[in-house]
Amino acid sequence: HLASSILLLLIMNILLHWWYRMKKINFEYIIIVGCSRFGTNIATELSLSGRDVVIIDINENSFRKLSANYSGFKVVGDATDIDTLMEVDIYKATMLIAATNDDDVNIMISLIAKNILNIDTVITRLYDNEKEVVYEGLDIKIIRPTTLTINEFDKLLEINKAVNKKSLIRRVGA
Repeated sequence: HLASSILLLLIMNILLHWWYRMKKINFEYIIIVGCSRFGTNIATELSLSGRDVVIIDINENSFRKLSANYSGFKVVGDATDIDTLMEVDIYKATMLIAATNDDDVNIMISLIAKNILNIDTVITRLYDNEKEVVYEGLDIKIIRPTTLTINEFDKLLEINKAVNKKSLIRRVGA
């Protein structure tokens, strides 16, 4: 029963996805999972740029973090549950962004979106770089906050080294 339901959902998703693509060439419908700081900022930016956005979070209190400028929809629910995904018309989505604070949830949602529901663009946030192996060979884009932070820190160290070197050169008079 479960296998036939998943197969029916997959077929329905493919047909509806194709139909929406044919109907609206420049249509962008973006689902963001996780009303984290990252999720809320991305949701606000995308909605301000004119895209249709819906943000899903399991905790209704998380929506208080959304900017007053956010013009999209909010849905309380578990995005790992097919019923929640159907409620937000997942078959219309052109992009899904997994932005929860839990790597395992982001992995599960990303895999469902890409492999079962065939969402064109899937972006996920990943804190633990060791879990990146799960995404190998998949067309899922990864944002790595830890790596980005370390890279920025390294840049700051290089800037400080250059400033200190110039300061030393001025003091020595070279």
